[in-house]
Amino acid sequence: MDQTLNTAQSDVARSAIRKVAWRLVPFVALMFFINYLDRTAIGFAAPNGMNEDLALSAAQFGFASGVFFIGYILLEVPSNLALHKFGARRWLSRIMVSWGIVALLFTWVQNFEQLVFLRFLLGVAEAGFFPGAILFLSLWVPSQYRSRILMLFYLAQPLTTVFGAPLAGWLIQQHAVFFGLEGWRFMFFGVAIPAIIVGVIAWFYLKDKPADAKWLSNDEQVWLTDALANERKATEAREKHVSVRFAFKSGRVWVLSFIYFGFIYGLYALAFFLPTIIEGFQAQTGQTFDTLQKGLITAIPYLPAAIIMFFWARDASKRGLKTWHIAIPALVGGVTIPIALFAGSPVATIAVITVTASAIFAALPNFWTLPTRFLTGAAAAAGVALINTIGNLAGFSAPYITGAVHDWTGGYEVPMFIVGFFMLVSALLMLLLARSNRIAPVDRIVDEQAGTDAHVEVAEAKAQEANGR
Repeated sequence: MDQTLNTAQSDVARSAIRKVAWRLVPFVALMFFINYLDRTAIGFAAPNGMNEDLALSAAQFGFASGVFFIGYILLEVPSNLALHKFGARRWLSRIMVSWGIVALLFTWVQNFEQLVFLRFLLGVAEAGFFPGAILFLSLWVPSQYRSRILMLFYLAQPLTTVFGAPLAGWLIQQHAVFFGLEGWRFMFFGVAIPAIIVGVIAWFYLKDKPADAKWLSNDEQVWLTDALANERKATEAREKHVSVRFAFKSGRVWVLSFIYFGFIYGLYALAFFLPTIIEGFQAQTGQTFDTLQKGLITAIPYLPAAIIMFFWARDASKRGLKTWHIAIPALVGGVTIPIALFAGSPVATIAVITVTASAIFAALPNFWTLPTRFLTGAAAAAGVALINTIGNLAGFSAPYITGAVHDWTGGYEVPMFIVGFFMLVSALLMLLLARSNRIAPVDRIVDEQAGTDAHVEVAEAKAQEANGR
């Protein structure tokens, strides 16, 4: 009977997780796809007329790209606490419609000062979306399933470039057809409208908790609610303090913040400057690429990155997350990114950048399972937002430092060595955090949760054996 009951519970668990994966993750991933495309659209616009029309230097472009993160950082933690208070459905919808309206205004930007102001305002509007989405999905599934769920969500980021870069190139080429706008202006228009539309839909589509989801059966709702409640109680009993103040004072939160800084530094250095580096291939090869071809070349590193991320997170889900699931990608990314500029040919450069992109994306979904191992409730909202806030300081510093050092040295070699340094620091910090035993592996947490039932089963078996004698 016990075995039959356990089998039924396993069937309910699998069915519940599968429904969450199919009903929530693709939609939230679509929101993330639009989010990432809107914030990185400036990278596609720069070499396709914007820098020339607005008379921007590399440093000015870098500053305008990075100033987004100042506004983003200022409101990150308050926004995530508001999401915890008001619910994800309302807050994520509000964020998305707000940034869509601001993104639309880029269509008519006239100079450097306006560009900087709108990038800052876009950061204010987007603040809280990414950590809010991470927190939202984490509150729907127990910890042993989060690597898989967050990996499916995170697929949107590399796929944004796989599909978004050619889409941006295509939109840039349509300027003569629609409104007579310059190509880069119409591209901003084309990527802003979906944010407003999907933001409105999210208000009606998303649900704040399993108990509100009519697409779950009663057994699935009960299993998810109980599993999450038991995990929260275990975390609170183990950690003792789970307040917002605890999150801000936690050494683990700050170490995770600096680890994330290294990954984001590498991610945005690639996102904002890869289209410009590809522009340089034309002089190197004597070929001329149209905007769609440039978009397709930009997308090349990100499709393998999405595939590798899928299998890397799947391995972490099967084995239980290990330190090397995060540290090895950081090490590989730190070593390969400076090598890319010494590869000697466009093909070799793209190949090495593909390895770098794959390393960064392999680590990220596994990384985001760590904060909710020791944070719950408002502390989780604050901690996840703080980690993302510190990490996104790299979103400001990476493009600005890369552009300024490029102007100073006349090349991208030194800036890419700086990127590699920060990623190597992330690998080292991950190893030190693991050695301190301050973050329990997923498999240990799963074992602890299953331990009580296992002990009961063993005791019952021994009692039956004794009675048989």
